[in-house]
Amino acid sequence: MATREQQLELQMPVRDGVMTRVRHWYHQQQSVLLYDRQLLLIMLALAAIGIVMVSSASMPVGERLTGNPFYFVIRHGLYLAFSMVVAMAVLTQPMSRWEAINGWLCLAAIVMLVAVLFVGHTVNAATRWIRIGPMTLQVAEFAKLFFFIFLASYLHRRHDEVRKNIKGFLKALALLGLISMLLLAQPDLGTVVVVAMTSMGMLFLAGARITQFFGVVLTLLIALLALIIFEPYRMRRVTSFWNPWEDPFGSGYQLTQSLMAFGRGDWLGQGLGNSVQKLQYLPEAHTDFIVSVMAEELGFIGVLITVTLLFALVIKALFLGQRALRQKRAFSGYLAHGIGIWFGFQTMVNVGAAAGIIPTKGLTIPFISYGGSSLLAMTIALAILLRIDYELRVGYRASPAKKKSAPRRRKVVHS
Repeated sequence: MATREQQLELQMPVRDGVMTRVRHWYHQQQSVLLYDRQLLLIMLALAAIGIVMVSSASMPVGERLTGNPFYFVIRHGLYLAFSMVVAMAVLTQPMSRWEAINGWLCLAAIVMLVAVLFVGHTVNAATRWIRIGPMTLQVAEFAKLFFFIFLASYLHRRHDEVRKNIKGFLKALALLGLISMLLLAQPDLGTVVVVAMTSMGMLFLAGARITQFFGVVLTLLIALLALIIFEPYRMRRVTSFWNPWEDPFGSGYQLTQSLMAFGRGDWLGQGLGNSVQKLQYLPEAHTDFIVSVMAEELGFIGVLITVTLLFALVIKALFLGQRALRQKRAFSGYLAHGIGIWFGFQTMVNVGAAAGIIPTKGLTIPFISYGGSSLLAMTIALAILLRIDYELRVGYRASPAKKKSAPRRRKVVHS
């Protein structure tokens, strides 16, 4: 008779590695969060870097213009506090409300751009600001955000028309052309380029035909070249960009001073507050060229950390847009993509201009440069990203508006 021997199996417990346990903990924490803490922490880190760098870069110009070295620091702090308050209010608004008022926002953008041409405040031959008491409002910053909200809604409502019919594609381009002409009248070519590139990216993601897309891109490039060639000061910027040292005290002055700041910074910088170029040598040291001061004081490492944080924010916005599109939330998806492209492209233009990679343009770097309008508009945009993430996490969908009808004929829609 065959005997059955009981075999004893010994199992050795396998302990998870440290990284595996951290990954499990992270996913467990993310599953119970109502918003993306990483996105919020990145924004707060950038805002902290911004207020430190504005403090360092603006003291000489504040002392020269107002006699108070903390003039721009105090204003930037107030702008930042106000932006945070507005952001908290924006977080309470569902995305359906933004979509419902997208037409009014686009109309407001056009009205503001027209109004600034008549009642605007002129600085350095550019009329881009409207004075509201002690504050100056740069309307182009809000026009960008409002137009992207409108375009996201348009791509949601006319998705099939944009993909299959050139008429739907051209309607969006017609409005883009109107916005661009109003911006060029200020003049503000930098903002036109940002709006055009972001809009092209959103149209591409919406599935516009590749032939139409490249045809429009080619047309925009030809128009951009024409604007540069037929405007002497823009042509001087391009020629000085090719060789700024040919005229270091004229058309190449800004770029040569910026390059000196980068050169002095080396890897680790001269130390916070020890910039020489900000001492009346580098124009717009606290706004357009604040990255140059950062490079001189914090070195390559400081600039690299800042740019990494900015592009981490951009990548999270793009992935958020993909999540929204997968969950059939087209408006939120297109808008998240638009905000991500906007932040990414504007960062590349600002850093590229300061480093001499592209011609100089008057664009701020998100959350770092001094400028209340830019800071407020971008904080609102980031609050919208947080709201989109919240609605995706909790599955929030606004109930459709109830129609006026007899009670017995009403249908209850469960959200």
